[in-house]
Amino acid sequence: MERLDGKKIIVTGGTSGMGEGVVRAFPGLGAKVAFWGRNENAGKKISQETGAVFIRTDVSSKDAVDEAMKKSVKLLDGIDVLVHAAGVGPHCPAEDIQFEDWKATLEINATGTFLTNQAVFPYMKDTGGNILNFTSASAFINSPGQAHYAASKGAVNCWSRTIAKEWMRYNIRVNMIAPCIKTPMYEQMRAMMTPEQLVAHDADLAGLCIGGQMGDMDTDFVPVMAFMASDSSKFITGQTISIDGGIMMVR
Repeated sequence: MERLDGKKIIVTGGTSGMGEGVVRAFPGLGAKVAFWGRNENAGKKISQETGAVFIRTDVSSKDAVDEAMKKSVKLLDGIDVLVHAAGVGPHCPAEDIQFEDWKATLEINATGTFLTNQAVFPYMKDTGGNILNFTSASAFINSPGQAHYAASKGAVNCWSRTIAKEWMRYNIRVNMIAPCIKTPMYEQMRAMMTPEQLVAHDADLAGLCIGGQMGDMDTDFVPVMAFMASDSSKFITGQTISIDGGIMMVR
C-alpha cells in the first residue's frame, strides 16, 4: 500500500462509512489527518483511537464549512488532499419523494461538494493540491428508487469534471471516487427497501459485481484511496475511479 508520509489530509464525512475507513487508515500510513462530521460522540472516539483531529461540521452550511476549513488548515499547517466523502443515500420511489427530502439530499451531496471544494481552493491555489470527491454508479446507470440521490451525484460529476479542467492551471487535481463498499449507510439503504426491492437489488448485485458482493473496506477500498491520495497518482485528473467490482463496466 502507498505511504502518505507527511501528507496533510482533510476528510469530510469522517465519522462513519468510507470516510471513517479513510480516517482510520491514513494516519497509520504517515498522514496528518483532520476529519469532519456531525456525530460528535463518534468523532471524539475515532480521534482518540487514531490521533486524527475531529472538527464537528455540517457540509451543507457555507459558514460552517469555511470555518472548519480555516481551522483544519491551521491545525495541519497546510493542506495537500481533500477527501470529500460526506453524503447521504436515501431510497424512495420517484413519485413519493418529498420536497424536503429532495432538498436535503441535494444540499448535502451536491451543495456540500461545491462548498468544500470552493473553501479549499484558496489554500491550494498557490501550492497545488488533490481533491477526491465521491460520486456513485447511480449517477451513470439506472438506479430505481434513488432518483434524488442519482441527481445529486450527477451534479457532483459535472462540477468535478469542470473544475478539474478549470483548476488544472493551478496544479490542482480533481477526481471522483465511485465505490461499491459495505458501509452502515448501505445497510440503512437496504433497511428502507421493500422485500421485493431487496430481492431485485441482490439479484442485480450478483450479476454486476465480481464475486456477487460489495467490496471490503480494508482490502478493496483503502489501498485505492491511498494510491489516489499519494503522489503516485499525480498524472490522473478529471477521472472517475470506480472501486465497484465491475458495476461501471457497462459504460
